[in-house]
Amino acid sequence: MKLITEVVEDILVEQKGKDLYIEGVFLQSNIQNRNGREYPSEVMDREVQRYTENYIDKNRAFGELGHPDGPSINLERVSHMIKSLKKEGNNYVGKAKIMTETPYGAIVAKLIKEGASLGVSSRGMGSVKQSQGKNVVQDDFYLATAADIVADPSAPDAFVNGIMEGKEWVWNNGAIKEFEISQYEKQLQEANRKQIEEVKLNLFKNFMSKLQIL
Repeated sequence: MKLITEVVEDILVEQKGKDLYIEGVFLQSNIQNRNGREYPSEVMDREVQRYTENYIDKNRAFGELGHPDGPSINLERVSHMIKSLKKEGNNYVGKAKIMTETPYGAIVAKLIKEGASLGVSSRGMGSVKQSQGKNVVQDDFYLATAADIVADPSAPDAFVNGIMEGKEWVWNNGAIKEFEISQYEKQLQEANRKQIEEVKLNLFKNFMSKLQIL
């Protein structure tokens, strides 16, 4: 068995009063995805039912910000709670509440406020077998979380804007000191047009790696 992740980018943001939600297609079955994998409906149906009963219905269906290295949920990195997961055709439409009082949830909320578009990535364990030109996920598949939150290219832009404008969330939620901020600014100023996008992405990854519980 190996770690299997799938990313979906078309996620909607909804605000109800002070609460912030993301909603969209979290999972799919009987469709070959862009990673060349296909999940049989009977496998995904089983796992979604188990995940719903054991996690969503018990208010412990958590997701993280970023791409964790393993199947376990790291509670110190939790950014949202998945509230529902319903099948619609070959899609499983999910809804998650951003936990804005956690350090990582606060960063998600601020990225959204700055204009970043976010996606979700499912995470599970399982084996894959080649069949008719497709990589078919086998019956041993185990769904660890229906949705971690991941960034599309607009997230590094929002982060860089936060640095250059001295936004409070960059300082409060990140383990970043004044010297590091000045180094970030220097790298941005010295980058030429061809380098700037790569520099932005690398700075954002560096920022994410330094996040810690305060």
